[in-house]
Amino acid sequence: MEITRATLGIAVGIAGTLFLGYCVYFDQQRRKDPLFKKKLRERRQNAQQNASRTHIMGGALPDMSDHEAMQRFFLQQIQLGEELLAAGDLEAGVEHLCQAVAVCGQTQQLLSILQQTMPAPIFHLLLKKLPVVSERLRTNMKASGKVLQEEDVE
Repeated sequence: MEITRATLGIAVGIAGTLFLGYCVYFDQQRRKDPLFKKKLRERRQNAQQNASRTHIMGGALPDMSDHEAMQRFFLQQIQLGEELLAAGDLEAGVEHLCQAVAVCGQTQQLLSILQQTMPAPIFHLLLKKLPVVSERLRTNMKASGKVLQEEDVE
């Protein structure tokens, strides 16, 4: 028995329709669940808390004596901050930019550039959060044994 293109096309169409029907059916069942929204809110809240814990530090803290590790951390924080700001997550985006400023050797120059490129309300939020984030970063580095020495600062 030879399968023609038409037969194959019909079979693929039927399989696609069945799969789509399966998806729609279970989506409706999920949405009818009275606890769905509550479960969804809890799941999102837990995910956001977990993500903020890992995103706040951007993963592992760099070794302050390793210049390349500090550069990678700085660039990673700038990139994450820009991506989150572009996605509309202002709090997390500003948090990452604050961390980048906190580890930057030329803080005033970076703040000047950020002031010129960012909208004023976001820049003011960054200035407001900067002392808190810097202190938290210092505390976490001390706790992890990655203490900043005077000679590590440019």
